Amino acid sequence: MKSNLLNTIFTPTDLRQLDEAQLPQVAQELRDFIIDVVSVKEGHLGASLGVIELTIALHYVFNTPEDLLVWDVGHQAYGHKILTGRRENFHTNRQLNGISGFPKRSESIYDAFGVGHSSTSISAALGMAIASNLKGDIEKQHIAVIGDASIASGIAFEGLNHAGVTDANLLVILNDNAIGIDPSVGALKNYFTAVKDGKNPRRNNIIKSLNFDYSGPIDGHDIFAVIKELKRLQKIKGPKFLHVITTKGKGLQQAEENQVKYHAPGKFDKSTGEIHLKSDENLPPKYQDVFGLTVLDLARKNQKIIGITPAMPSGSSLKFMMDEFPKRAFDVGIAEQHAVTLAAGMATQGMVVFCNIYSTFLQRAYDQVIHDVALQNLPVIFCLDRAGLVGEDGATHHGVFDLAYLRCIPNMIVFSPMNEMELRNILYTAQLGLNHPIAIRYPRGRGVHVDWQKPYKKIEIGKAKCLKEGTRVAVLSNGTLGNNVALALAKMNQPETMAHYDFAFVKPLDEVLLHEIFNEFETIITIEDGVIKGGFGSAIIEFASQNKYYSELITLGIPDEFIEHGTVEELQQYCKIDVKSLETLFSRY
Repeated sequence: MKSNLLNTIFTPTDLRQLDEAQLPQVAQELRDFIIDVVSVKEGHLGASLGVIELTIALHYVFNTPEDLLVWDVGHQAYGHKILTGRRENFHTNRQLNGISGFPKRSESIYDAFGVGHSSTSISAALGMAIASNLKGDIEKQHIAVIGDASIASGIAFEGLNHAGVTDANLLVILNDNAIGIDPSVGALKNYFTAVKDGKNPRRNNIIKSLNFDYSGPIDGHDIFAVIKELKRLQKIKGPKFLHVITTKGKGLQQAEENQVKYHAPGKFDKSTGEIHLKSDENLPPKYQDVFGLTVLDLARKNQKIIGITPAMPSGSSLKFMMDEFPKRAFDVGIAEQHAVTLAAGMATQGMVVFCNIYSTFLQRAYDQVIHDVALQNLPVIFCLDRAGLVGEDGATHHGVFDLAYLRCIPNMIVFSPMNEMELRNILYTAQLGLNHPIAIRYPRGRGVHVDWQKPYKKIEIGKAKCLKEGTRVAVLSNGTLGNNVALALAKMNQPETMAHYDFAFVKPLDEVLLHEIFNEFETIITIEDGVIKGGFGSAIIEFASQNKYYSELITLGIPDEFIEHGTVEELQQYCKIDVKSLETLFSRY
C-alpha cells in the first residue's frame, strides 16, 4: 500500500522534495481530499478539481512564495491553499473564523493578491513584475492564472495590452475550460475553441499579435507536459502566455458531466457524487427565481422587455427568459461595464431593459451607472441580486455598499422589497414605464411566502408605509430586514410602544411621512442590510438635520469594516441586526 504523500506536504518546499514521478499520486490524493471536505462542508468544487495538476506543477517548478503566483478567479485555488500550509484547517473553509474561500493576502504569504471577483490577475501580476524590474529583481517570476471565462473581461485585455509593450517577467496562464459558472460565451470563447481544435493558423494568433511569447494549447491534466513547458518558459524573459486546456470538475464524473451544477453543489455523496437534494416543497421561493419567473411572465406580455446579465444566467435566474426568448435575453460574459452601457444603448431606443447584476459586481461598473445611465436619465432597470450579507463567500461578495453608492447619484431610484410580492410588484411597476433609472436590490436565498404569485399591483414611487402603529419609538426598516423587525416586535411584552415603518424606497424618501414620524416619536431607529455610513440611516439623519429635528436617532446596519465569511445568521448576529439582537434592543423601550 502506498504511503499518503499529501500528508507529508506542509509547504511547497516539501512538494519540491518529491520525485517528479510521484506527482500523479499527489494529484489524486489532492483531488480526493478536496472532494472529501467539500462534500461535507460545501464550497466551490469544479473549478479547483480542474486545476489540480496545474497547481502542483506551478508550486513544483516555481519558487513560491518568492516567485509570485496570482489566481483568477479565486475559487480555483483550493488546491493551492492545501499545498501552502492550510491542509490541516481546510475543513474550516468559508466558515465563521475559518479560512477564506478565496486567496487572501492577510491569510498566507503564498496568497500574493486577494481575488474574489475576476479578471484582475494580469494587471496585478504585471504591477508586481514592473515593481520587481524597478527594484532590480530581474530573476523573480510573476505568474497570473486566469480561468473560468475571466479572460473575456475588459480589465484582462487592458492588462494584456499594457504587458505586451513591457519587458516585464510575466507569465499569463490561460486555464481554458470553456466555462465560468455557466458556459462561456462570445467571440473570444469561439476563437480559443478554434485554437484548441487546430482551426486557427498560428500566424493569426491574437495573443502573439499582442507581443506575447505564446505556447500551447497543452493538456492541463498531463502533469509532466505542464512541468516541462513551465520549466522552458521559466528561462524566457518578457511577457509569456501559456494556453492550458482543462476540464472543470476533473476526477468526479458527475462534476465533469454537469459543470454548472457542480460549480458549488452543496453537500454531496463523495463516493457517488450524488447531490443531497433539499426538498423545495412548501418552501418560499428563492428571490432570484421570483425575479426570473416574473420577468419571463412580463416579457410574454411586453415585447419591449430585454434581459441582460454578465455571466450569471443561472445565478440570476435570467435563464428562464433566455430559454424562452433567446433573442431578447443576453449573457454578455464577465463584462459588467459592457452590460450596463449595452443596457443604456437599448434604453435610448425605447426598450425596457432589466439589467441583472449581483450587487457586489455592479461596483465594477460604477462609472457606467453614473455616466452612461443616470447622467442621461435612461430608465434602465437594475436588478441587484445578492444584496446585503451573502454568507460564506465573505467580504468580496457581500452586497452591502449599494445603498450608499447608489443613493448619492442624481436621477437614481433605489428600492429594496420587504418580501417576494413587493419584488414582483416593483418589477411590474418598472416595466410600465419610469422617468428615471431604478435599482431594485434583493438578497440571496429564500423569501418568506409560499403563495407569492399574486395579481400584480402598481407601486407608488417614493411611498413608505406603516406596518404597525406605536406610541414612543418608530423603527424604520429597509428591505427584507423588516421581517427581522416584525419577528422581534412580535416577541415583545409591550409591543404598543413600538411603531414599524417599511421604507422600501431609500431614494426618493417619503418626506411627507418622515415629517409625521419626527413630529410624533421621541426615538427613531433605522435598520438596513447595508453599510451604516452613507446608507439608509444616513439619509434619515440628513433629513433630520436639514429640517432641524432633534429626536434620538439610532442607526443599525453593517459597521464600518469589511465583514468576513460565515452564515448569514452568524453575520447578522455579529452586526446586531438579527431577531434576537433587535428584540434585546427593543425591550429597552
